[in-house]
Amino acid sequence: MQSKGSSSMVSSMVFRTRISSLLISMFATFASFYVAGRLWQDAENRVYLIKELDRITGLGQSAISVDDTLKIIACREQHKKLSALEMDLAAARQEGFTSKTSSDTDGAVSKRRPLVVIGVLTRFGRKNNRDAIRKAWMGSGATLKKLENEKGIVSRFVIGRSANRGDSLDRSIDDEYRQTNDLMILDQVEAPGELPKKAEMFFALAADRWDAEFYAKVNDDVYVNIDALGATLTSHIDKRRVYIGCMKSGEVFSEPSHKWYEPDWWKFGDKKSYFRHASGEMYVISGALAKFISINRSLLRTYAHDDVSAGSWFLGLDVNYVDEGKFCCSSWSTGAICSGV
Repeated sequence: MQSKGSSSMVSSMVFRTRISSLLISMFATFASFYVAGRLWQDAENRVYLIKELDRITGLGQSAISVDDTLKIIACREQHKKLSALEMDLAAARQEGFTSKTSSDTDGAVSKRRPLVVIGVLTRFGRKNNRDAIRKAWMGSGATLKKLENEKGIVSRFVIGRSANRGDSLDRSIDDEYRQTNDLMILDQVEAPGELPKKAEMFFALAADRWDAEFYAKVNDDVYVNIDALGATLTSHIDKRRVYIGCMKSGEVFSEPSHKWYEPDWWKFGDKKSYFRHASGEMYVISGALAKFISINRSLLRTYAHDDVSAGSWFLGLDVNYVDEGKFCCSSWSTGAICSGV
């Protein structure tokens, strides 16, 4: 009896063991199917995402438009420059430049977009010119702020640094800035041959710091009729890419001894004539063009003169050229915007 009972018990244990093993095997099988299914689904998702990425970025077989390609390149370029722009913005605030949002006299925050940012390109030893401009049309202190708040016109003198950093020239500019707060001091050596780069840097930094409708370059020996300028620019505010000035061409001089020598004269053909561009005393570009300069500043070519350089940047773009006689500063007439002094 004991032998028979022992055999039943053993058989029962073996049966239960086989059932347990079978259940575990079934569970493992179902788990394997589940995991395989999820992996297959993930693989399909990855393939789909890769195809979509290829379609969007153009890395695959799909073709995208030139505009889409430029947008992608611009986005990548902007991503790279984000940290640098944040540092520039922090430096600008530290130096006292106004932000895009300013406070009114009653403390309310104004978000009015500036109509134009004017950069008056100046240099060392020209303080008398700057003082004359402050008295004539630009203003200083409260008058300068009133012009910004009421008419949306921001004006700054633009100057570089001395080749001998920290010398008396740099110190005098720093002292003047502390007194007037109307200088944009560039991290660039102030030299006559660097004027085209100086204009390029002004447009780029101004576009980064102010979201204005227009940006204007002016020489420090030019009188500007602010009311006439505002009225003229308002009439062109609906144009996205506009280049306004006293349009001209001119002879390209290949003789090194000539005052207006152009080292790259051979690029302008046998007739040696410059392409159409705005005269350098004063010209205006729209916000879209200033942002184009800001994004592509490391790629833009400069020539011997800032006005020719600016004109070359827009040759391959869909730009509306406005030949405006009021910007011809060589002579003063009723309704003129500028005049040489």
